[in-house]
Amino acid sequence: MSQDRAEPASTVLLEELASWSEDLCRQELPSVLPRLLSMYQGSDNWKDHIRVLKILTEMFLPHINYLALEQSFFSQVLPKTVKLFDDMMYDLSSQAGELSSQNLELQATLRNILQSMVQLLGALRGCVQHVCTLQKSIVLENIHSLPSSVLHVIKSTFVHCKNSDSVYSGRLHLVSDLLQALFKEAYSLQKHLMELLDMVCMDTSMVYEEDISDMVSVIHSVLDICSVISDMDQAFHANTWKFIIKQSIKHQSVIKSQLKHKDIIAALCEDVLFSFHSCLQLAEQMTQSRTQDSADNKLFHKRVKLCRFFANSLLHYTKEFLPFLSDSCCTLHQLYLQIHSKFPPSLYATMIPKAQEKEVLGVFLVALDPLISQLLSFHPFVEAVLGDKLDLSSELQLPQCLLLVNIMDKLPSQPENVQSLWCERSQCSEHKPRMPLLEAIFYSFEQCSGELSLPANLLEVMSKGQAEVAVTLYQYVCVHLCTFITSFHPSLFPELDVTLLNAVLNSGMITSLLAMDIWCFLARYGTAELCAHHVSVIAHLIKSCPGECYQLTNLSVLLRRLLFLMDTHHQKEFIQRFSPNETENLSLWQYISFKAFSPELKSQTANEVTMVGITQCKKWLSSGHTLGELESVNIALSALLTVCNSVSEALEMGQQAGVLEAVNPLWTILHVKQVSSQPYVQWTLSLLLPLLGFFIQAVEPQLISQVVTLQTSLLKLDPPDYVRLAILDFVSSLGRIFIPQAIQEKVLPSLPSVFTLLLTDKNWLIEQHTLEAFTDFAEGTNHEDIVPQCLNSEETKNKVICFLEKTRLADETACARVDRIKQEKQVLNGHFVKVKVERERCLSTLQPCAKKIRQEFPLEEEYRSTLQTAEGALEAVQLLLQRSPAPDWLTVKLEELQTKINALRSCAQPSASPCNKNM
Repeated sequence: MSQDRAEPASTVLLEELASWSEDLCRQELPSVLPRLLSMYQGSDNWKDHIRVLKILTEMFLPHINYLALEQSFFSQVLPKTVKLFDDMMYDLSSQAGELSSQNLELQATLRNILQSMVQLLGALRGCVQHVCTLQKSIVLENIHSLPSSVLHVIKSTFVHCKNSDSVYSGRLHLVSDLLQALFKEAYSLQKHLMELLDMVCMDTSMVYEEDISDMVSVIHSVLDICSVISDMDQAFHANTWKFIIKQSIKHQSVIKSQLKHKDIIAALCEDVLFSFHSCLQLAEQMTQSRTQDSADNKLFHKRVKLCRFFANSLLHYTKEFLPFLSDSCCTLHQLYLQIHSKFPPSLYATMIPKAQEKEVLGVFLVALDPLISQLLSFHPFVEAVLGDKLDLSSELQLPQCLLLVNIMDKLPSQPENVQSLWCERSQCSEHKPRMPLLEAIFYSFEQCSGELSLPANLLEVMSKGQAEVAVTLYQYVCVHLCTFITSFHPSLFPELDVTLLNAVLNSGMITSLLAMDIWCFLARYGTAELCAHHVSVIAHLIKSCPGECYQLTNLSVLLRRLLFLMDTHHQKEFIQRFSPNETENLSLWQYISFKAFSPELKSQTANEVTMVGITQCKKWLSSGHTLGELESVNIALSALLTVCNSVSEALEMGQQAGVLEAVNPLWTILHVKQVSSQPYVQWTLSLLLPLLGFFIQAVEPQLISQVVTLQTSLLKLDPPDYVRLAILDFVSSLGRIFIPQAIQEKVLPSLPSVFTLLLTDKNWLIEQHTLEAFTDFAEGTNHEDIVPQCLNSEETKNKVICFLEKTRLADETACARVDRIKQEKQVLNGHFVKVKVERERCLSTLQPCAKKIRQEFPLEEEYRSTLQTAEGALEAVQLLLQRSPAPDWLTVKLEELQTKINALRSCAQPSASPCNKNM
């Protein structure tokens, strides 16, 4: 009964209030407001809710004292308002999927809900507008409930509008007018709320913790709204971000430690990338359509402007809150890499017109370069960039390399502690492991295999006042490294030495060559004593190398280059310290170019090396010919070959004869099976062949025939590449002589098979050298009829013709070439990953990477070598039997050998005891 009487009373009151004047509302506020609030809280009808809410906000809110707003009004009204809105949104979303043009009742229901929501947002906007008119400075404590409630409603509205296509299941047109009105109302509400919040004052001397929490919550809520509206309205989105940045910095002193900086930076970077990609996408579409439509140009410039805003906002925020961005450094690092990956010279650059490319690049260069400068002294950023666990995709490897070079260029102007931060290894265990900057540059450079092979070009000003010129990535990195070294702080030179040596010893050839170039620059830039010291250190390293390896090859190339940079005085000291008269130093002199010395020193050292090399060969020939001692012969042959390569024209006739006299008998020990299976013998052959090539005019015809026969048989057994290259050196030299009549039948038919086989080799390096060797042979030989026989297929003919005319077999478009190099880069990256994993595994177990020591058969290699020698000796006997009758004693001797073989077979049984040495 009381409820029945209350409902008419409330209706009467509402109707009565509709006619009240502003003065009457002010006078009756104390008595009417509690009744209205009670009605608002107790009503379950949406229409009544909205009606009461409008009366409260439009008629009585303006008369409430500013200091009483929160307690008397907002805390009483807004929680119920938010619940009402959420209920309407739930009903709307749950029924929207069933909307159809035939279901008029549902259509009317949904439209009524939407109209009520528009009215509710309008009422909230009235609240916000009213507070804005009260005074210039607002304290959050007095409007505590208002911002959070309004932001909740705004976000829910934008989410619903954004998802409307899927929510209304293709029937959006039936409510699109009201959805548009709802969006506009939410847009207006947020705009006014941001104006209100811009008036908030937070005095550091008297601010309350609750106010700080409220402002932080506001900023985070607006950040959530940003992610919703990012692709709905670009201008509105930008203004929302402007509010976030402005308020964060305005109240920085009190809220900086509570802001979610990581989320803000992540969202800002995401929007930077989104606007950046939208610019590139539009420019790409303009390129493909090949039109310069004014509307497209206008839209493009609008998007570029948006890019500039986001980039500058990021720069500004980072500058203000840098100490709190330790968790955001990886995000900032990735942003830099991703943007630069879309610009030339990246293989993954977007193809757009140069004008648009320059405009977009200009925007980000202006922002990103200062960003890097701001982050230089920030330790977490150093760890993010130099982390040894970086796993970058192919498209980010060149940007990483260029970033490191950019950082290096900035360091000379930085304090010593910043330089040390980047250039020294992390010593503290609590810090994440990271590479020093120079080591990271070499490592990153190695990953850019595709850009190096293309080659990719960068624009660079080589000298002040000059125009930019295109330089390769190799030149660019090399020049910048050299420039950096000139300003290197003295305390960092030990780190430089370690880095350069590690890079020289790198398995990647291009990385090793870069380090050598830098080292040679350092030798020229530094003192003569520094150069001499480096040469001495490298020479000792070479002598201490246990055997052939790529590290030894790299060191020898560096030594050869540095010797050219030494002055004569220090060269004399080097010769005295590593005297070529001493046999133990041949292992060093085999790598030295005598052209580095003055004529006097050249002649002296070449003669001394030649005499020691000849003596070493003769010593081995006069001994037991054991394969175990063949290494010393190979070193001597290598040293003799180096002399011939450097000063062959200066060798006296007697010395040339001495070299031939020493090396000719070595051919008697070379047999096909031995060469095909014994690395030391293969090395011997690869040295003997080019040596014969130098003295081909003086070589006996019978020896030429023997060598050609050997190498023809050997090629059928697929010898190592370096043996094939040596064979090419020898057959090329045959073009300089007339093959004597006595051996033509054996030699000439073999040459086409050699060239034909190597011209079709799958190894591109062998193929290239074969083309060069064949050209030299064809141009010099007197036996022209051999040349056509070497070209036994159209493919081979075309290959040779293209080589001579310096043209490609098949033209490749620029796009096709880039695609091919991308594929090759993927393969190489896989290889680098395997090498890195293997290196880490070896370091962790402290075991050598190359081979595991066989504990079960410690003398296996000696067994194998000895048996190969015995087998070779038996083959030599077989050849002698083919040439002449056997002596009487041979049969008896062979029977004795058979007896020994049977005895050895018995000893080799698993259960047998060790054999008697007098067996």
